[in-house]
Amino acid sequence: MTTSWKAWVSGFIGVLIFSGSLPATRVGLADFAPLFLTSARAVIAAVLGAALLIALREKRPLRSDLFPLAIVALGVVVGFPLLTALALTSINSAQSIVFIGMLPLCTALFGVLRAGERPSAVFWMFSVTGAALVAGFALSTAADMAVEGALLMIAAILACGLGYAEGGRLSRGLGGWQVISWALVLSLPVMLPIALWTMPDDFADVSTAGWLALSYVSLFSMMIGFIFWYRGLALGGISSVGQLQLLQPFLGFVLAAGLLHEKVSLPMLATALLVVLCVAGSRRFA
Repeated sequence: MTTSWKAWVSGFIGVLIFSGSLPATRVGLADFAPLFLTSARAVIAAVLGAALLIALREKRPLRSDLFPLAIVALGVVVGFPLLTALALTSINSAQSIVFIGMLPLCTALFGVLRAGERPSAVFWMFSVTGAALVAGFALSTAADMAVEGALLMIAAILACGLGYAEGGRLSRGLGGWQVISWALVLSLPVMLPIALWTMPDDFADVSTAGWLALSYVSLFSMMIGFIFWYRGLALGGISSVGQLQLLQPFLGFVLAAGLLHEKVSLPMLATALLVVLCVAGSRRFA
């Protein structure tokens, strides 16, 4: 298998795993507060990451890597999980998934700023068009969507794009699973006290679905997905492989409709389809 194919396969597995994040978060919010769900998933994943780093005797990151790792932690360990959890208290997961269509453009922008990538003008045309379609959909459904939830999702996309680009850049030297593991460990001194402070008084009332949702976002969304995702970005380029995220709305819609019985409207599907066509064009000219 060529490096290009390895990058796209690895990236797709990461996207497939991430597709369950928003529906799982929505399920988890029925039993846990947003701040606890965010901090608990980070703590659980950090323990796993620390165990791997110790067991495999990974060398410590350089001092120059600490600031970029802090950016990764702020973007994907704290920012995106917390902002999406807060957004999902006022909008449903199907509505939130549409905003994921803006993530590839955001990731590509930060890939230029942080990793020095230089996609072509045609690539930007397709990427901007895809993002504009998502923004247009959000505005057209403003009457049915809480403005607060929409703004929180936009902030979450910005945080996530920065964390993806920074992590993809670092993965070229540190490795994919090492980057997310060190970012999680770096966040542990902050996230552990928050988890203990916001912990429910009684776990007896937590449903099985709630525990499964917490397990998924902790192990898969916060750790395993990043192993594949950062490897794909490092091998194939942040801007190019990052466009795979435009498949995430389709996968997320299936989960939202099948598991949560949420309504997936025709405009949602049409927007997602047009956005995916844009990513096909942008990938060709990346």
